[in-house]
Order: sequence, then structure tokens, then C-alpha cells
Amino acid sequence: MSPKKNTQKSAKRTFKGFTDDERVAMKERARELKADTADGENAVLAKIAAMPEADRVMGKRLHAIIRASAPALAPRLWYGMPAYAKDGKVVCFFQSAQKFKTRYATFGFSDKANLDDGALWPVAFALKELTAAAEAKISALVKQALPVR
Repeated sequence: MSPKKNTQKSAKRTFKGFTDDERVAMKERARELKADTADGENAVLAKIAAMPEADRVMGKRLHAIIRASAPALAPRLWYGMPAYAKDGKVVCFFQSAQKFKTRYATFGFSDKANLDDGALWPVAFALKELTAAAEAKISALVKQALPVR
């Protein structure tokens, strides 16, 4: 008889189909779940401070708009992005353009947001800059998004 071959596979898994950026986001999310969530404000502000200038400016302004429009939402990180939650459920988030190397930042809402309007409604918006009109629209949408389902 021939010697028995080692058929045991390596414990290291590979994730096919995900980009490097997506794998980084998943790892960030795993760290977030293990971290103390009591200091979400500082974590969000630190994440915004680390963004490239254009996204950092938008992130700071969005943070102020969301905190003023919906004080019931608690800042926290979500897949490495600044997000705002009620009762632990993310309602809205800011994705910098750098996150997935896109040409625009994104402000979006989760399925927990109360934005339903018939059979079709927007849940994410591309942001190149924050104008007064865009800020007013974001403020109104954040207010409408509450209460969380």
C-alpha cells in the first residue's frame, strides 16, 4: 500500500468574488461588532477626520445636519463608514468616495428608514458637494426616516 496522503486542507479560507476593498469593509465590520459601542460619536468623528479633504468636509457637515435633524439617532461605525442608528439599527450612513474608489461619495438609508413612497423610492444619493438645497433635502429625509421600523 502507498503511504496515506495528507488530505487535510489549510484552515485559511479564501473569499472569492469579493474585492480587496470589500474584504477590508467586512473586517472593519467584524472589529466594530467586537468594539465597545458606547463611544460611537468619537469613532465616527475619527473616521471622518481620516477621510480625504473633500469627503472630510462633506462628512463633517453631514454629521452636523444629521445630529441637528434627528438627535435620537446615535452615531456609530457600520462597515467602516459613519452611520446613524436608532435602537441599534442603522438608519442612514455616509460612504466616502475613497471607500470603494468611486467618483462620488454616497449618502444612503437602510431598509429601517421610514422613506416608503409607493412602489419606488430612492434610498441612496450620490454626493459631489453639499449645496444649501442638498443640505435641506438631507435634513428633511433624515427627519422623515424616523421612526425606525
